[in-house]
Amino acid sequence: MIAAQLLAYYFTELKDDQLKKIDKYLFSMRFSDDTLKDLMSRFKREMEAGLGRDTNATATVKMLPTFVRSIPQGSEKGDFIALDLGGSNFRILRVKVTQDKKQPVQMESQVYETPDDIIHGSGSQLFDHVADCLGDFMEKQNIKDKKLPVGFTFSFPCAQTKLDEAVLVTWTKKFKASGVEGADVVKLLNKAIQKRGDYEADIMAVVNDTVGTMMTCGFDDQRCEVGIIIGTGTNACYMEELRHIDLVEGDEGRMCINTEWGAFGDDGSLEDIRTEFDREIDRGSLNPGVCSFEKMISGMYLGEIVRQILIDLTKRGFLFRGQISETLKTRGIFETKFLSQIESDRLALLQVRAILQQLGLDSTCDDSIIVKEVCGTVSRRAAQICGAGMAAVVDKIRENRGLDHLEVTVGVDGTLYKLHPHFSRIFQQTVKDLAPKCDVTFLLSEDGSGKGAALITAVGCRQRELDAQQH
Repeated sequence: MIAAQLLAYYFTELKDDQLKKIDKYLFSMRFSDDTLKDLMSRFKREMEAGLGRDTNATATVKMLPTFVRSIPQGSEKGDFIALDLGGSNFRILRVKVTQDKKQPVQMESQVYETPDDIIHGSGSQLFDHVADCLGDFMEKQNIKDKKLPVGFTFSFPCAQTKLDEAVLVTWTKKFKASGVEGADVVKLLNKAIQKRGDYEADIMAVVNDTVGTMMTCGFDDQRCEVGIIIGTGTNACYMEELRHIDLVEGDEGRMCINTEWGAFGDDGSLEDIRTEFDREIDRGSLNPGVCSFEKMISGMYLGEIVRQILIDLTKRGFLFRGQISETLKTRGIFETKFLSQIESDRLALLQVRAILQQLGLDSTCDDSIIVKEVCGTVSRRAAQICGAGMAAVVDKIRENRGLDHLEVTVGVDGTLYKLHPHFSRIFQQTVKDLAPKCDVTFLLSEDGSGKGAALITAVGCRQRELDAQQH
């Protein structure tokens, strides 16, 4: 609700009836505790469906096995390359893992741009680009003569049958390279490397960025069994009991599951909480009809949801004197970073007004109050539904182990979580309220998914050595 004290503080006289109308207008985006509990229950059921052999095909939450069997034990060591592809920038790291207690992990990295024509071009162009960047990096590191183990963070839904094989299920975010969906990305990358012929690479592990985040945090905290990304996109992974994973042989031990939770609701099961603005965002996106949950939460979409609401409020005469500027008609003009700036507690209304003027919007103080309230409502909804998903994950781990009380650490990465002034607090409070039997520690992943990919590769090398000894 818009607090009366807040309005008095801003020395403005937004009329009572106008306040009530705005409040009523935004009501459908404000969730009760019961709605959030129901959402958590629905998500749990969908997780179960994703894990089941007979129900996986129709489940929206695919619960993909990653073949990562354990978090780091602290005995890993070696020299590794990590590739991190998942956004507009492609990062390559050289990661040295040692037994040195002061600095167990040393990293050197370089960022390469991935232009839009490559993201939207052919698969061979994309993997040639990755192989070219890797060649450049190895030259600079003077390691072209070495065949170092490589961990590949590939932040898209993949079906895996082993650690070093990953078939792309579908592109998400802005990626649309042709000829990659349904193909093994390791084979595509190896082919591009062989085509160059001037270096060799041993690609040992394909890793989702959530798994990389969990492993990075797991290196520092052995209780970290969950990873979550809340940035441009959103996803979560966790350690599941092998006996519950129908798609993988064996009953002993655990395996990390990449939930791919962004697709929750793609079967229409979230229609009761989606709004006309969510549907409009979906229609205008690169991938209509998919990623329903992600489109209500992640940084790629929140600014656009706000823009749609502002246009509608202007049409109704609540904002900008009823005048829709050309700027406001521009898709993507209202970036999610503006939500973070506008919602900052330290920001006076004059500064909110200045941000709106940067966007070519001639606003009054009343307009600024309404825009601030819209931003707060959209980001709060995102944090709460994301929290409902996370509460389902941690409570499932507790139930799996037959515990009255679970202590667990969640590794977190992503710009929305890190930079938004209120998102993390609302998200954490929602998890606490919905999963009261779980004592959850949230650990920020400082070095992201690249370091995690190297650690998974290190764990894979350790496992390979053990297997060799046993045979």
